[in-house]
Amino acid sequence: MHGLHLIIDMYGCRQDKLGDRNLISQILLELPDLLKLTRLSEPFVEEYDNPTPGISGFVIIGESHISIHTFIKDKLATVDIYACKEFNVDDAVQYSTGKLNPEKIQKYVLRRGSEATAGAL
Repeated sequence: MHGLHLIIDMYGCRQDKLGDRNLISQILLELPDLLKLTRLSEPFVEEYDNPTPGISGFVIIGESHISIHTFIKDKLATVDIYACKEFNVDDAVQYSTGKLNPEKIQKYVLRRGSEATAGAL
């Protein structure tokens, strides 16, 4: 199956937003609908302290998954959206950055499985 993988690295985010478990859950709940993807689960979100304080969360979608990882002390958030269906990359970036308000972002768009053949490992 071919897939579209969007990676967003967000730098200079406010620490209170990066530590807000409810905000991370809200993003994971709303992104699939916004991108017209099929949410199969409730968001799973956990706080952690090691190796650095932050929150990790993901939601399973019929087309694959969406994940968010925050690193509070580094003021960094990473978002991955991987789907075997086209989605609007600009909408995903605009929504995510609107919620976490980074000072700077790096965006990567990968087309995965473009060389796939039957029986290939």
